[in-house]
Amino acid sequence: MKKSLHLKVKELKTGLGVFRDLELVLGKTITEPWEEPQGPTPFPSAVDLRDWDLKLLSRYRPFYLPYCDLCCLCTMGKCDLTRGKKGACGLNLAAQQSRIVLLACCMGAATHASHARHLVEHLSKIYGRDHPIQVGTGEVEVEAPILRLVCGIKPKTLGDLDEALDYVESQITHLLSATHTGQEGDALDFESKVFHAGMVDQVAMEVADIAQVSAYPYPKADPEAPLANIGFGSVDTSKPVILVVGHNVPPAAYIMDYLSENSLQGSVEVAGICCTAHDLTRYNSKAKIIGPISWQLRFIRSGIPDVAVVDEQCIRTDLLSEAEKAKVPFIASTEKQCAGLPNRTGDPVDEIVKDLVEGKTPGALILDPAKVGEVAVRTAIEVAPKRRKFGALPGQDELVELAKKCTECEECRRACPNDLPIPEAVKAAASGVLTGLADLCAACIGCARCEDACPQEIPIHSGIVKASEEKLREEAYKVRVGRGAIQDVEIRKVGGPLVLGEIPGVIALVGCANYPGGGREVAEMAEEFLKRRFIVVASGCAAMSIGMYKNEDGQSLYEAYPGVFDAGGLVNVGSCVANSHIAGAAIKIASIFARRNLRGNYEEIADYIHNRVGAAGIAWGAMSQKAASIASGFWRLGIPVVVGPHGSKYRRMLLGRKEVESNWYVYDARTGEKVYVGPVPEHLFFTAETKEEALVMLVKLCMRANDTAKGRAIKLAHYVDLHKRYYGVMPDDLHLLVRKETDIPITLRDEVMEILKAEGWRERETPDPTLLERLAKPKEAR
Repeated sequence: MKKSLHLKVKELKTGLGVFRDLELVLGKTITEPWEEPQGPTPFPSAVDLRDWDLKLLSRYRPFYLPYCDLCCLCTMGKCDLTRGKKGACGLNLAAQQSRIVLLACCMGAATHASHARHLVEHLSKIYGRDHPIQVGTGEVEVEAPILRLVCGIKPKTLGDLDEALDYVESQITHLLSATHTGQEGDALDFESKVFHAGMVDQVAMEVADIAQVSAYPYPKADPEAPLANIGFGSVDTSKPVILVVGHNVPPAAYIMDYLSENSLQGSVEVAGICCTAHDLTRYNSKAKIIGPISWQLRFIRSGIPDVAVVDEQCIRTDLLSEAEKAKVPFIASTEKQCAGLPNRTGDPVDEIVKDLVEGKTPGALILDPAKVGEVAVRTAIEVAPKRRKFGALPGQDELVELAKKCTECEECRRACPNDLPIPEAVKAAASGVLTGLADLCAACIGCARCEDACPQEIPIHSGIVKASEEKLREEAYKVRVGRGAIQDVEIRKVGGPLVLGEIPGVIALVGCANYPGGGREVAEMAEEFLKRRFIVVASGCAAMSIGMYKNEDGQSLYEAYPGVFDAGGLVNVGSCVANSHIAGAAIKIASIFARRNLRGNYEEIADYIHNRVGAAGIAWGAMSQKAASIASGFWRLGIPVVVGPHGSKYRRMLLGRKEVESNWYVYDARTGEKVYVGPVPEHLFFTAETKEEALVMLVKLCMRANDTAKGRAIKLAHYVDLHKRYYGVMPDDLHLLVRKETDIPITLRDEVMEILKAEGWRERETPDPTLLERLAKPKEAR
């Protein structure tokens, strides 16, 4: 593989002068030849996989849901794009919607790439560029499936990751340039570039996670990773509490290190929100998780934290002002979120701590993560006795008086993304009954738009948190620490049953916490699939929400189900960047089970996954641009994604038309003939209005053209059962999904055959499916 020869010289005296802190990169050397042949598309450009993208987009045409039908991006606008009109630059509404999707995906990919770059540089500085890549203790030989597939490289050290990041950063620049006025103008070409952004985002995520897994003492592909505590009630409020928020773990890791090195572990609580919490529990399982992104306001306003430390991504931009109200010293720790604070990085620790404890400054920007660790701990210990858990929540009597100001204008409900019955709850609170407000807490996403909308300035979100305070402080659950990669041996075990359809599918629950009905729905979906013996994987906020639910036996799902990548297993891979291991598992099935070459061979592997690996993602609370880029990476691999109702705000779906027979032909690789396989999977990007609709659709989206009769029968049994349970009738598309009579579940045979006969159904063959004409020849003719 390619490897830079990297030299650092403290001081070099030459005839030209004295050079200090000199760093040289002396070309590249080729080391350790890789036996696997290089495929056709190493480091692909934005057009190298365009033909594959257009194959998918011809089957799954964009269905546009304009969130805005104007374009305001240049000074010739704003332009009205309704009723077939074009903008001043010539762009139509379809292209503009796809352009906005591309912008969002570039933002998401850039965020992960920047995070990865920061981690690689920081960890290389601490551990050295020659620190080995190690994502599993002997059980993981395909250590970086995405880098192998996309870049055609096999990284051995942290330094080897630079080449992949250089590629990612260059591609994001090219993609972003395509959104400029007067560049790309075709909607489908914008969509192809969206897929490309998602693919390079997967490269960035994999770089970020394998770097931190290799350098830090994280679980390394361990199915029995330890359980961590999650929930308000898991935090010992008698101790000083440090809250960490964001996605970039080094500052939080140094907090744990400082506590350990100074024999303070057990004297100070460290608790996190969002993905820093995931990665901190991977680093040290004694850390606590408060909850997903939506819990930021409720925890700060509760007064429980004594210091707040933020790093990057998904942080409320008003968290500093919220911390000030609760007298919580605030530390910003990355250049991406400076919060308007003075840069105290070069100041002595004693001075920073003194100013924070005495309230001379509300916070500080400290860009040295080791210094953040010391400042945060010392400040928390000194400020805790002074704060006495001072909060920004009203007392119960005060809340009742505030509620009396309500004029029932219902502006709060109109502003609420989930249309919660806030006016009724506030009206009841005015009479002293707070249960209505408390009942809103589970479905509240913590945006506080209700407060901004209220003309009477009633602190509605604070009222919800106050009414729920007793319940919140009792909530304590268990979540399995993020394990990282899937072991090769696990892939060998499940590869056959998955490809043949005998394990009904892999369901990935991922994404943010913008849930339409609260996080409990995510846990209920996970439990439904676990009971049905699907493989369930989770990451990010969704993985947290799954843990914040107890079954009839009083266990969280992580306690009730094993952490193995197998039927009935519940796998928490970790934080947002660990989503790369979910895609990596699908890729490894093609490599380890099917023995397909990975190296720079993207199109063939994506074709294999799309036609043979029954997998689907559900991002029930997708909110961010990162969620968009993560989803688009799965689309290019041919893996469908379902989002909740708020996901329609991403502006377009990618929907199949099951009634259009011509869309559902593949090549039979055995004969080279084109064969109808039915609408499997039916959609690539679909928004569901309810949890029940999502469950039914996800089961159907795990069907693949390669399913054996036994496998298709298993999947149809689940599909029919859920469809009848939630819709009360048999599905109307069984004649499109049943290929032979042996596909029909035995217990449903008579009923289904009657339906098929009424539709004029005929048996058809199961091909060796591919969308690629170059693979569609008998082997002897290839």
